[in-house]
Amino acid sequence: MKSKQNTIYFLFLIFFSGIVHGQQTVSLDQIRIMALENNKKLKKAQSSISAAKAANQAANAATKPTVEASVFGLYLSDPFRTLLPEYSANGSVAVTQVVYAGNKIQTAKKMTSSLVDLQSAQKNLTEDEVLLNAETAYWQAVNLKEKVVLAEKYLSLLGELKKDLENSFNAGLIYKNDLLKVEVQQNEAILNLTKAKDGLTITKLALSQITGLSAAQYDVAGNFSDDMRLISKADVASAVNNRPEIYALSKSVEVNEYQAKLLEGDQKPTVALSANGLASYGKKINFSDGSDDMKAFVGLVTVSVPILDWGARKQKVKEQHFVTEAQKLELEETKELLSIEVQNAWLMLNQAATQIDLNKKSLKQAEENLRLNQDRFDAGTVLGEDVLEAQVLWQKAYADLIDAKAGYKISEAKYKKAIGEY
Repeated sequence: MKSKQNTIYFLFLIFFSGIVHGQQTVSLDQIRIMALENNKKLKKAQSSISAAKAANQAANAATKPTVEASVFGLYLSDPFRTLLPEYSANGSVAVTQVVYAGNKIQTAKKMTSSLVDLQSAQKNLTEDEVLLNAETAYWQAVNLKEKVVLAEKYLSLLGELKKDLENSFNAGLIYKNDLLKVEVQQNEAILNLTKAKDGLTITKLALSQITGLSAAQYDVAGNFSDDMRLISKADVASAVNNRPEIYALSKSVEVNEYQAKLLEGDQKPTVALSANGLASYGKKINFSDGSDDMKAFVGLVTVSVPILDWGARKQKVKEQHFVTEAQKLELEETKELLSIEVQNAWLMLNQAATQIDLNKKSLKQAEENLRLNQDRFDAGTVLGEDVLEAQVLWQKAYADLIDAKAGYKISEAKYKKAIGEY
């Protein structure tokens, strides 16, 4: 989380500079920045944090005295005039301080502070999910971009083979069906190219929605490096404790415990002090000497004691304790599930690395097979059908390697998220 915040400003400058100079290509770092800055889920999470902070400030204000003032005018008709002044102007100021409320005020302060932490943890969790979705879409876009290049290369190979077979057909050396087989593969390759381009467009639109990019008219800068290898497994217990889900659930348990204390406070007395200053002006309004003004001061001590509610408050406390216990069980279950997730993510990542090694070998073999068949075809010792079959095998091996590399990068992102280092 700290690394995200430390680099965001620098990377934003890089991104902005690229926009100014007309750059239409975005990198993974830029995608991450835009996702953190523009994603609607994160904006919603930030609003929840602001609301929790406002609630905490309100709870802190409850410890301070309240001051209220009022002013009113009074006019009386008969027969009230015989008892009270005909008219008067009255004002009052009241200062009230709660002295004791069953520890509810202090508990509310602690609870709302924990709610701020809870909402912050929820935002961290949302950040991880948004970044994972953004990176997944990014590598899917890179995958499809590579598939477009592959489809174009494959069409080029098929085109060269078709020319050779057309020459052989025109010379009467082969039958028409040999040429038709290549044309069928060409049609399929054109369809695959169309699917790759359409898939790339849809993926970039999805990436735009995650990051706030205005349109899909941009290119992704990434490519698949060869730095894709087996890695050592992280400490599972430490990884689980690093997850924002655990912190959020721990804070949720804490909030529920404070809620129970608040309900327990409803069973205790409340003591408050109040000082009230009064001032009235009217004809002979002062009853003691008949003057036209009167000032007075009233001090109050209020003690409110709950006596009988037929066990309603007690049952509410019991209900809240059961809710808290359920939350604790959810926390323990989540730790177990996250432990499984960490181990599964590690296995999937290393499986992806193994898959890349195998696909590299298959592609190398397919390339050698294609070379040999092409040489033999040029020498007239094999048929065009053999070259076509070798090209199909090469295209499949190449496509499988692209998929494996994309799968590794996505699995790597999932593993980082699983160990709390995303």
